[in-house]
Amino acid sequence: MLNERNRRTLGVLLVLGLLVGLPIAAGAEEKGLQALEDIQSSFRSVAKKVLPSVVEVNVVDVVRRSAPRFRSPFEFFFGPRDRDDSEQREREYRREGLGSGVIVRKTGSKVYVLTNNHVVGSADEISVRLYDERAFEAELIGRDEKKDLALVMFESAGSVPVAELGDSDQVQVGDWALAVGNPYGFESTVTAGIVSAIGRQSVHGSRLGRGFTDYIQTDAAINQGNSGGALVNIRSQVIGINTWIASPSGGSIGLGFAIPINNAKSAIDDFITKGKVEYGWLGITVGGLSEEAAEQLDLVGRDGALVYGVFQGSPAEKAGVLPGDYITRIAGEQVEDPNYLLSIVANLDPGDAARFDLIRDGRPMSVRVRIEARDEEEEIAKRSGKLWPGLSVVPMTDQVREQLDLPANAGKVIVGVVRKGSPADVAGFRTGDLIRKVNGKDVEDVADFYRLLNDSSKRERMFHVYRGGNEILLGLVR
Repeated sequence: MLNERNRRTLGVLLVLGLLVGLPIAAGAEEKGLQALEDIQSSFRSVAKKVLPSVVEVNVVDVVRRSAPRFRSPFEFFFGPRDRDDSEQREREYRREGLGSGVIVRKTGSKVYVLTNNHVVGSADEISVRLYDERAFEAELIGRDEKKDLALVMFESAGSVPVAELGDSDQVQVGDWALAVGNPYGFESTVTAGIVSAIGRQSVHGSRLGRGFTDYIQTDAAINQGNSGGALVNIRSQVIGINTWIASPSGGSIGLGFAIPINNAKSAIDDFITKGKVEYGWLGITVGGLSEEAAEQLDLVGRDGALVYGVFQGSPAEKAGVLPGDYITRIAGEQVEDPNYLLSIVANLDPGDAARFDLIRDGRPMSVRVRIEARDEEEEIAKRSGKLWPGLSVVPMTDQVREQLDLPANAGKVIVGVVRKGSPADVAGFRTGDLIRKVNGKDVEDVADFYRLLNDSSKRERMFHVYRGGNEILLGLVR
């Protein structure tokens, strides 16, 4: 007799045989058709349950622009009449947009719809249309650019279906996935595919969600208008909020991305209680390591993130974190890379204390950091003057030395990025500077640089820098 696993395997083989047109015995063909009908029945069941909880989100931006006053024929021939021509005429333009949303909560008569921030933006008017054609005026409760999420609310005393939220941490590559939304205005559209990948980061160069959320990748067709809609599993549970696609044409090519629903659950509560999402802030700048730098810092094969700079007065500085520290774990969770560190910190509650495991000068240690609330990016950018030291360094390689035609004794550590407005910038450091000495001591590698930089016995650090064939002296005071 066949056990359950073998029956499933046989069913899959029969279905594949039917799909590719292989010759199959009559009895096997019937079993294959039954297997296909079972899958079809499952999709129907999911669509029936999920469609009523996915809504169409319509927005209108009212744009006001000054328009030139056109002269009448009389004025063209005989000159302007006696009136004040300095007055500008202002015209209003209504710019409409469309997206999708998911009903995630109903409290009394208040119904909350989760969607993307880029769907609602700064809209002047928001309305939602339900699956049963009921339409409601809605208001924005809160929005968050970092994760690209927003919550809108409308009121209804009647019955409204609420989506069941699943556990996106349980999602695996190969799982069935259905995308539900309103692509190009085609209401209540369902497409099917599988989960192609998990833990994806946003596209290079994009700030969309970068470091604050990862994404579920699916080949279920997602197009314009699907944004804010639901990605659901075979149990009719929402596992993600459809957000963006990778496409050279603007249409679906099977590369769609959704915010994992677990990354949105806390945001829903924050929107309702605070009107915004609060993120944890550590107060550092971090980056990855080249192979050469990892060797010099004795970090080969170690996952983590290197601290490039520390903001003065930040939680990190108060806890004793220094430039050159390599953070490996936060609150017991492994730091896989710099983006993952940002994600972990962002999801820590402001006011909570967490243990940070790190490696400093080759030695493991830990510090306890009390996290603070993260300010808006514009406010953080204004603090560049408090970022110590405000530059990053990388090892000089033979390849770079040859390309720049530098002498062998020019220096072994080269300045990478200099943060504008930082102490390093004010002191005169430039990208490409070679650091030869710090406080009179030779800098042989990156480890030497951070060891000398962090020497707390001296308030002033004097740097011997090779630039353009000359050696100059630059000073940093902390």
